Amino acid sequence: MGPGLHGVEEKKNTSEHEGNGRGSLSCCCTCGCYSALRSRCSMSRRALRKLRGEHRGQEEPEGPESEEEIAKVPQAQQRSHKGSRKLLEERGLNNPFQLITDLDFDDQSDTGGVNQSRLSEEEDKTENVFDSLEKTEISQASSKLKKKRKKKKGKKCVNTEPQPDVDLEGSANLGDINSILEDIENSNGVTFPTQNSGNTDVRPLLYVEHRNLNPETELKKFFGSRAVLGDQRPRQRQRPHHRSTWLTTIKNTWPRYSKTGITMSLLESKRGVQHFTFEHQRDYQQVQFKFLDAVESMDPNNIVLLLQMNPYHVDSLLQLSDVCRLQEDQEMARDLIERALYSLECSFHPVFSLTSGTCRLCYRRPENRGFFLALFKHMFFLEKRGCPRTALEFCKLILSFDPDNDPLCMLLLIDFLALRGREYTFLTRMFQEWENHRNLSQLPNFAFSVPLAYFQLSQQDEISDYEEKASYDKASHLVQQALIMFPGVLIPLLDACGVLPDAAVASHPFFGAMAQISQPPALSQLISLYVGRSHGLWKEPSVMNWLEQNVREVLCLVDNKDPIVQECEMRRKVRYQSAPRNIHRHIILSEVKGASSALPLDVTSQPVLGFDPLPPLDSIASYTRPERSNRQSNQGTLSLFFRSLLPNFNLQGEAHPEEELGAARDLNQGVNRLMAAMRDMLANIQFQGPPREDNPDEEADAEWD
Repeated sequence: MGPGLHGVEEKKNTSEHEGNGRGSLSCCCTCGCYSALRSRCSMSRRALRKLRGEHRGQEEPEGPESEEEIAKVPQAQQRSHKGSRKLLEERGLNNPFQLITDLDFDDQSDTGGVNQSRLSEEEDKTENVFDSLEKTEISQASSKLKKKRKKKKGKKCVNTEPQPDVDLEGSANLGDINSILEDIENSNGVTFPTQNSGNTDVRPLLYVEHRNLNPETELKKFFGSRAVLGDQRPRQRQRPHHRSTWLTTIKNTWPRYSKTGITMSLLESKRGVQHFTFEHQRDYQQVQFKFLDAVESMDPNNIVLLLQMNPYHVDSLLQLSDVCRLQEDQEMARDLIERALYSLECSFHPVFSLTSGTCRLCYRRPENRGFFLALFKHMFFLEKRGCPRTALEFCKLILSFDPDNDPLCMLLLIDFLALRGREYTFLTRMFQEWENHRNLSQLPNFAFSVPLAYFQLSQQDEISDYEEKASYDKASHLVQQALIMFPGVLIPLLDACGVLPDAAVASHPFFGAMAQISQPPALSQLISLYVGRSHGLWKEPSVMNWLEQNVREVLCLVDNKDPIVQECEMRRKVRYQSAPRNIHRHIILSEVKGASSALPLDVTSQPVLGFDPLPPLDSIASYTRPERSNRQSNQGTLSLFFRSLLPNFNLQGEAHPEEELGAARDLNQGVNRLMAAMRDMLANIQFQGPPREDNPDEEADAEWD
């Protein structure tokens, strides 16, 4: 700004200030707007957006001028600035920049029109020499912004406009696109899990929610957060930061976690399903060998010593948990299982997801079995704790890892947990979706649990009369089919519930003792497992009355010799010859008394270990345990005696073969000499016979003599 113009400005300001204070205020506003306009022309587009946002209700800025610049401004201008601020406050404006921003950006808004009219009024009242300059600067700035906006709109239009040539080519080469998509699905590429925010019915059947894996979520619904958490909140604030996990919550009493040597790798990804496996590093393999030696010693103290050195060894935690549970230390047993789950979760692959239902683990690999068993035992403790809904979520999680083979046979348990957790809709949906390819109706537990779920749905108040009648009829039809297919369930179920059967039912040959004797042993195992586990679900009076009505209907069908009765009898004789290995494994882990006693002899005669019960016959071993040298032929009787007590006993230690032969020879000689001395001692021992009672007086006289 030149000195001549500055002088004109000062004269005009002083004259108008003396004559009319309003003109001086408007002129000062114009000068301030012009200085702001010049600085704004050099600003970036982001600064302009910020300036516009301040007009829309943000706080008033302090101004770009520094203290030195303010000191250089004449006092008359400072007083005029103060007066302009008062005028802006009276008119309801935040700052003088609104006069420009409204003119450039908000022409269509109401506030922009008001500010523009105010600016025109001020310009008419004050004949400022900068009016022409201000208009040119404003027009230039607005034209630049319009050009930029047009460019951006043009780019967006280019991206969004349809391209007919490409569409024609795509429609012509539709077969090529399908082949490309098929190749992508069959490739080993990684597909990341996505969250489905839609309706819950659209989600996969085995979809798992993270919040349902926490038992506190279920306990809060019954007792409230204050009763469940108690004084844990302030303690958690003072607790050091730990890695967040979904399966368990780390406790302050646990040892400090460090890398255990367990990792997870992605084997392959095909058709949206990822196959993972756990891997044992070299250090962890050495610890695993020591654990096997400790198990063979049959001494739990050896496992405790191993855990002191390796506090997060999974198999040691599983085995010691069983020992604590047998000693009725349920709290310690549960704590060890949670520690094993925490160790395994810390080694998850970044792509491995618990909730997607598309991650697979093969039970044939020994490294994966610890995770299956830890989840099963944790689910067992949750159900005993009174959290069936959380246990159901873990049951779905285990089943999702290998739904085709089902190594732990979770289908024998999931119906019980669904009924306990009152998830009737889930159970009926599972039966509808899996019945065609899994034949769930041929399992006694599903044959009786599904109609019970329909009956419970018919008893709810939220449904309509039509839905109530449909659910009740469906339940009656299914329970009649279940009684015809599995007549050996009724009498044991009534006995477990403490209900005396009707005389007509107890004496009828279809439900009598012959029905239980004639059924195959494998079917007896399934029935004993279901009755021993689920009999408490049938104790309600309404359920018993409904069951009694359907039993009478079945007896009528049997007396009338309905063909379905003979057909179901033929199915029982053919389909239940022998139970697979996963059912035996499930019965061992469940520990139901009636079912465990019904196991075949070939299962009960072999040793069952808690960390790997009934391993698959076709296991895939990634590493093998080194063979131990057999020194029994060179050892004597005493060494063999100690080895029978302690399998790991080794008297010679790590001696050389020549030294072993010499030591064995000396030991044999010493043992032979000891045995000879014992024989001589036994031969020279003479037992004094009992005193004779023929002449006791003579013996007494001899003693006196």
